[in-house]
Amino acid sequence: MTSVGIPTEIKADERRIALTVNGVQELVSRGVEVLVQAGAGAGSAMFDDEYEAAGATIVADAEAAWSADIVCKVKEPQESEFGFLREDLTLFTYLHLAAYPKVAEALVEARTNAIAYETVTVNGDLPLLAPMSEVAGRLSVQAGAAHLETAHGGRGVLLGGVPGVAPGRVVVIGAGHVGWNAARIAAGMGAEVTILDINVGRLRELDDYLFGRMTALASNRVRVAEAIARADLVIGAVLVPGAKAPHVVTEEHVKSMQHGAVIVDVAIDQGGCVETSRETSHHEPTFVLHDVVHYAVGNMPGAVPRTSTFALTNVTTPYLVEMATHGVPAAIARRPELASGVNTRDGQITHPAVAAALA
Repeated sequence: MTSVGIPTEIKADERRIALTVNGVQELVSRGVEVLVQAGAGAGSAMFDDEYEAAGATIVADAEAAWSADIVCKVKEPQESEFGFLREDLTLFTYLHLAAYPKVAEALVEARTNAIAYETVTVNGDLPLLAPMSEVAGRLSVQAGAAHLETAHGGRGVLLGGVPGVAPGRVVVIGAGHVGWNAARIAAGMGAEVTILDINVGRLRELDDYLFGRMTALASNRVRVAEAIARADLVIGAVLVPGAKAPHVVTEEHVKSMQHGAVIVDVAIDQGGCVETSRETSHHEPTFVLHDVVHYAVGNMPGAVPRTSTFALTNVTTPYLVEMATHGVPAAIARRPELASGVNTRDGQITHPAVAAALA
């Protein structure tokens, strides 16, 4: 009988769990043994007795959860978990190896078969990344709006303004799932929103949905520089699947920004699209450089773990069921898009973009 392990997430301030109670029921009903580490779901208000009632076996520690044939997680393994990696293990999680080369080295050394949510691709879309991108995009504006308050170091701007006072200016760089969700929330708050993307076709797709103070522009160096210099809040939402994010916002751009403006670099999981960014945490989410507040939390959806856990497992569970019931090779044959998720196998980095980023 195949076993699936669900360990407790140990990345700083990470409270999501990789599988809901309903997901456990889906697996157990198909004869799969599910090992859930005690307390793993508490941060998402999902408790051991619920998992046990659904048919899971509650195990006392991480070692027991990691002993399963397939380990399903939310975030990349942390250094204290590297010892659990092994050759006969399939790991199914977010990896973002371009930003975390030490994790890549550990997976290769252990010869672990690692499948990354963020590179599973269907017709150019990233279905296992999309829900967390939607969450992060919406959170980015909440975080940016809060940090524009002077108590958090910002320039004291209310994004929506008030009658007789201009609204805040929000610039969103990238019109994918993160960027579009950020732009919608910012516009809904009454801000003046500019969204830039190099893909004019994507901007054309969004044209029917633009409303209020939203303006979509084809991105180039001049337009980016002009928009950033006027912005109160900049949302970095650039993604190159599997690769490091390019530095679309340079240090010179940051120097040109208004005193107390805010940057939220959602791309930090892939190294960041803002040259001056460095990864922060929910506990210490910001730093100030060139009089600009930088927010670059690497697991933004962890701030709303219950919502995020449901959104994530809605899309990952069908793939997990395939792997657990048919085996990984057969699952890939049945769902070919899983092949694009394989980042490491047999001691090699197998995803071309990841390999190029780590070369």
